[in-house]
Amino acid sequence: MDLPNLFAIVLVVFAIILLFSVVKIVPQGREFTVERFGKYTRTLAPGISLLTPFVERIGRRMNMMEQVLDVPQQEVITKDNAMVKVDAIVFIQVMSASAAAYRVEDLPYAITQLCSTNLRTVVGSMDLDEVLFQRDNINSRLLTVIDAATEPWGVKVNRIEIKDLTPPVDITNAMARQMKAERERRAVITEAEGEKQAAIARAEGAKQAAILQAEGRKEAAFRDAEAREREAEAEARATAMVSEAIARGDVNAINYFVAQKYVEAFGELARNPTAKTVIVPAEMGALVGTIAGIGELVNLAGRQQQAGGSSAPPRSTPPAPPRPPRRPGSVPMTE
Repeated sequence: MDLPNLFAIVLVVFAIILLFSVVKIVPQGREFTVERFGKYTRTLAPGISLLTPFVERIGRRMNMMEQVLDVPQQEVITKDNAMVKVDAIVFIQVMSASAAAYRVEDLPYAITQLCSTNLRTVVGSMDLDEVLFQRDNINSRLLTVIDAATEPWGVKVNRIEIKDLTPPVDITNAMARQMKAERERRAVITEAEGEKQAAIARAEGAKQAAILQAEGRKEAAFRDAEAREREAEAEARATAMVSEAIARGDVNAINYFVAQKYVEAFGELARNPTAKTVIVPAEMGALVGTIAGIGELVNLAGRQQQAGGSSAPPRSTPPAPPRPPRRPGSVPMTE
């Protein structure tokens, strides 16, 4: 190969190397820092850019997208001397490529260690129950502290989440027993509440039944009182009529009352369940005569109503004299 051809090949290779060192293409989501003789000068945004050959070069290639860092699991002693295992994840995003590139060495490792130390600090200042049931509080406290610490590095901490939190085995068993006891307590309370409601419902039903029964007795008593009042009024009118008849000298009125009481007493004697035999009085003939006199009194009252009460009623004839007394006899009654 002759010298001119060799020179041409070297020139082409040099041109290609120069072209690749001058022209830089930055992909989307990345930013490149530019150094001139080792000093930071500017940051290349996504797209194509030109550098000064032999003077400028690419310093750091920074990822500007949100990144997820895993915080390793570690054992932490809580405020009440309980040992728990905690790990977390942190979401970060580089906001300033130059600050993230030149203000901290190994940015992911620095943020991971920062999260670990603050996680021990926050969890160690809380009781076990608070650690187990207040994860949101832990996340917010960690986010506030770490975001403030990483701000000079040009990094924004978007959120921190507790990924896993494992208490000791004995504490886990105690928590399981506590949960079971709590469930049983709630079941007993619920059952007691149901029995209470059932008892209230039964009492309410008994109350309503008692009220209805009392209303029924009240209505029945009112009806009985009204019936007795009507009966008393009828008896009073009958007594007044008989009294008027007696005042006029009518003997049948007196016989009416005597016969009525006589018949009532004899009926009570006949209805007596312990009586095996009824003694018939000797004056049964007189009773018959008295009943005849009552019939005459009724006929007389009918004639007075037909006459309109304008003329004085005629004197009633005295009742027939009673027959001579007979010896009492006995009439057997069936049980």
